[in-house]
Amino acid sequence: MLSVPCPWCGPRDETEFRYGGQAHVAYPDDPATLSDAEWAEYLFMHDNPKGWFAERWFHTAGCRRWFDVVRHTVTYAFEAPR
Repeated sequence: MLSVPCPWCGPRDETEFRYGGQAHVAYPDDPATLSDAEWAEYLFMHDNPKGWFAERWFHTAGCRRWFDVVRHTVTYAFEAPR
């Protein structure tokens, strides 16, 4: 089982969390002006590297906070929460 390091609650089982996708993706300034293709690009086209990757996680069964971590996509190792 994967152990996710919550910055407020400490390491917890992954079943307590929801994955929030790639970190540092800016929300569109004026979403009403985006075409369907632009929305699809924003929602679904994110990086998928092999190696270290910045992610968002939400601690649903604990502090109920969002946080960013860097996780290695091959080894599943986490760096310290940011």
